[in-house]
Amino acid sequence: MEKYLNKNIKEIIKQFPEVENILDEYNVGCAPCSIGSCLLNDIIEIHHLSSEQEQGLMARIARVIYPHREVKIPKIKREPQASSKEIRYSPAMEKLVSEHVLIKRLVAMIPEFIDNLDVASEQGRQLIVDGIDFIRSYADKYHHAKEEEILFKYFDENLDIIKAMYEDHEKARARVRAMLKALAKKDKEAISKQLSAYQELLTEHIKKEDEILYPWMDRNLSITQIGELFSKFNEKDKEFGDAPKRCGEFINNLEEKLKLTEVIK
Repeated sequence: MEKYLNKNIKEIIKQFPEVENILDEYNVGCAPCSIGSCLLNDIIEIHHLSSEQEQGLMARIARVIYPHREVKIPKIKREPQASSKEIRYSPAMEKLVSEHVLIKRLVAMIPEFIDNLDVASEQGRQLIVDGIDFIRSYADKYHHAKEEEILFKYFDENLDIIKAMYEDHEKARARVRAMLKALAKKDKEAISKQLSAYQELLTEHIKKEDEILYPWMDRNLSITQIGELFSKFNEKDKEFGDAPKRCGEFINNLEEKLKLTEVIK
């Protein structure tokens, strides 16, 4: 079983498809990841499973790989994993999680936004432009820039989990470019398709960061590094002036326009 700990998870799933379902039961969603070169051992560490969860997961995978014999399960010492509601972020990560809240509010509005798409009138097209501008200004140039230019530099950027985040960012940018092209053609169907794809991408992306990436990073950063990050994030905030506030006002106004009152947390 030891050799499989250091084997590419996609190769294991390809050889033993049932492993994918087992991972899903433990909320380790490897199948949708397009990178997929994480080792099984790395997945256990990144997802920070409890000792009991780890042993249960490994035992079930072992029964799939070696169905006709007993296998000794390697034990890896782990700290207990808190549920997502119990996660305690460092001040630096808390800033990023707070920024996610505003992005999630936009993402939650996308179905209603699509239902009200108007490419015929100048006012309708302007609203689409404003929505795209929020994505490019706040979600990308403000939030993603903090990750790519600051946070990720504290880690090996060749790590699969970070490469996956970079890839998600690039996919989001590609969706935005496609929206703008569709808008130029007044192609309502294409805009709707890209918005739906963006919603699906960002929903999963934010979940991975809030529940897996940020807690993992907090566990691997020193107190000094966390303090440095917090300071650098504050400096980045100063560069943007009141732009984040204006983006917040846009979301408030859009919720009112679409008659949405639910608060995303």
